[in-house]
Amino acid sequence: MSTINLPDVIGNEAELEDLLITPSQELIDFSASLSGPIVVLGAGGKMGPTLAARAQRAIDQSGSNAQIVAVSRFSDPISRSWLEDHGVQTIAADLLRQESFNELPDSATVIYLIGTKFGTRQNPSHTWAVNTIAPALAMQRYRNARFVALSTGNVYAFSAVSGGGSVETDPLQPVGEYAYAAVGRERIFDHCSRRDQTPVALIRLNYATDLRYGVIIDLATKVATGQPIDLTQGYFNCIWQGDANDLIIRSLALAESPPNPINLTSVETFSVREVAQRFGELMNRNVNFSGTESETALLSNASKCSQLLGPPATPMAHVVRWAAHWVTSGGRLLGKPTHFEVRDGAF
Repeated sequence: MSTINLPDVIGNEAELEDLLITPSQELIDFSASLSGPIVVLGAGGKMGPTLAARAQRAIDQSGSNAQIVAVSRFSDPISRSWLEDHGVQTIAADLLRQESFNELPDSATVIYLIGTKFGTRQNPSHTWAVNTIAPALAMQRYRNARFVALSTGNVYAFSAVSGGGSVETDPLQPVGEYAYAAVGRERIFDHCSRRDQTPVALIRLNYATDLRYGVIIDLATKVATGQPIDLTQGYFNCIWQGDANDLIIRSLALAESPPNPINLTSVETFSVREVAQRFGELMNRNVNFSGTESETALLSNASKCSQLLGPPATPMAHVVRWAAHWVTSGGRLLGKPTHFEVRDGAF
């Protein structure tokens, strides 16, 4: 995956968003083959707006006449206006209702981003509904399309840190009810794909980050505010959100029936201790730790994705520098911690 020009610092949200929606040359080249409406389901979440806008920008630069159609409840009208300002068509819809799908445009290409995680402990039935009913409705409505569908690395068991992370052929051994619901989502896609021969690329994402949320921001914020860093979950994978979105869109070319599972994250495994210490250096802060590193962690091996589509273009060392500047200069945060340190699956 080609590297775009990376700034030394990112000074504001306009600069951040422009970077997040700047497509790679590979994505522009791929987008030339796209046509018709491309439906992005669940486009109003943390990743959806920049994914949809990045896809539309790549389409425009490729010369294709395709059009991104972003579908979400759009409870935040600002997000909807932002998408429309970037050339994306929007439709407000409740994607747990069959009637909503009946009103959506026909499409041969679907990017599926619907899912929920946090609040599972308080309302598990909602998590199961979102993660199983919505995919069943989507696959019924678009059974003749090709899909790229977002899943999660939480479907795997914790693995030995020394082992390089779970691979796509490993058994699914979820920890906690959210992870079980995520496996349920995958099973729905698998069943419908086999039934209707619908090609699906099933993307098991392990921690995307931009400068407003993500594992890197969780660590930066704790270092900046003097909070102790829990080392129990001592290692992690993560990927810059712009790279993740680029690779998700390009994964359309890898859709198969039965679904083709693909781990999407960094090729490297990162140490919580080392990243926190780097933030301490960049911020001129003392770093406090608690606990000791476990021998296992929730880790994914992204070798397959790297071989098929190329490795992520944005080095995490750049992201760490950006995050240190962003947090210390008061950049806006979403206030949605990842809780990556959780080991019992209770979200």
